[in-house]
Amino acid sequence: MTVEFYYPQGKTKALTFSYDDGQIHDRRLVSIFNKYKVKATFHINSGQVGHPDFITREEVRELYKGHEVACHGVEHRYPTHLPKELLINEIWEDRKKLEEWTGQIITGLSYAFGELGNSVVDTLKSLGIQYARTVNSTGGFSMPTDFMRWNPTCHHNGNIIDKAGAFLNMPGYMRLPLFYVWGHSFEFARENNWELIEQFCELVAFKEDTWYTTNIDYMNYVTAMRSLIFSTDASRVFNPSAFSVWLGAGEDITELKPGETVRLPVKQGIKE
Repeated sequence: MTVEFYYPQGKTKALTFSYDDGQIHDRRLVSIFNKYKVKATFHINSGQVGHPDFITREEVRELYKGHEVACHGVEHRYPTHLPKELLINEIWEDRKKLEEWTGQIITGLSYAFGELGNSVVDTLKSLGIQYARTVNSTGGFSMPTDFMRWNPTCHHNGNIIDKAGAFLNMPGYMRLPLFYVWGHSFEFARENNWELIEQFCELVAFKEDTWYTTNIDYMNYVTAMRSLIFSTDASRVFNPSAFSVWLGAGEDITELKPGETVRLPVKQGIKE
């Protein structure tokens, strides 16, 4: 018998969105996401908030309620162009402002212009950033291996309707698929294709087997799942994290709560 892992509440799939910059078109996009009860992360350039075509400081907390606010650089500067001191300021000041405006602890980021390198990643880690999204679309639904170089499935112009069909009809052997869509809300206004995201949400929303999540909640869950500690025969498992993790053997799915150790119905290691 094999130990299997699940998303929260025993879900088998996950969907998340990531949208950059914080322009006024986020208002319409958030309303669509709220209509279909899906979750998204909005990466904000705090230094541009309040400028023409950008949301106001006063609406940040309420507009994105139920979603995640994360960093994108205070002035949207190329990370790889900046000396270390300026890069530190670009990210740290963004965190500080967004935390002040939302009342939340901000630890997520998307790379401005998709630019990154090892020194950038190391600096972000030192500033408390726990995940960072790239613009390198994979076209697939795999779980990320490195959250500081988190590659999404695709941009919203990347045939998301066809990909939705593949996601909804995922073969059973594909474990814990993640559909991750990214983009900018102003693109819908510029290209006059708001119906695209509306159609996509209508297709993928309200599915009993799908977890609709923000970027940070996804990272926290997967990190907790990967931190589980098993006995040598896999009959007992301890959860050292602050988050519940769902796993099971056979048809039984167990919620393993923080700090809890449970016994699993397995024999002779992972497989019987």
